[in-house]
Amino acid sequence: MTDQPVANASALPQSAVPQTADLDLIMRIIPHRYPFLLIDKVRDIQVPHACVGIKNVTFNEPQFQGHFPGMPIFPGVMIIEAMAQTSGILVGLSMGLVDKNATVFFMGVDGVKFRRKVVPGDVLELHVKALRGGGRVWKFEGRAMVGDELACEATFMAMFDVPKA
Repeated sequence: MTDQPVANASALPQSAVPQTADLDLIMRIIPHRYPFLLIDKVRDIQVPHACVGIKNVTFNEPQFQGHFPGMPIFPGVMIIEAMAQTSGILVGLSMGLVDKNATVFFMGVDGVKFRRKVVPGDVLELHVKALRGGGRVWKFEGRAMVGDELACEATFMAMFDVPKA
């Protein structure tokens, strides 16, 4: 992969790109569905540079039946997946992928550190910043926060695939 900085590659004029994405728009950009759609909304969208995903962690989610009985903790790999889904919204809006049936594939995850447990009742803020991108392959820096506490940080890469029409 060539080292290319994130270009201002939005398919829409900056003024036409939404500042927030609700669940309806999220599902028009990424293919994930319950129980694996892990973000509830995205705010502070600055295409193609950064955004913040929101995940409301609730006790009735299926992973808490086994992770862990009597001590529910949101799995770390799901925090990373939620960051990746947030980045998918940033790329989808940056590249005009709304209603294009795009698929997102992880290519790598580096420097993962878990700093705090995430439990039911927490509101997880997924701060994602694009480091490289503009084409099919993007690199991101992610920080998952609960209030002002860092829960997880990672650098990750993803490839975006759009079916040919």
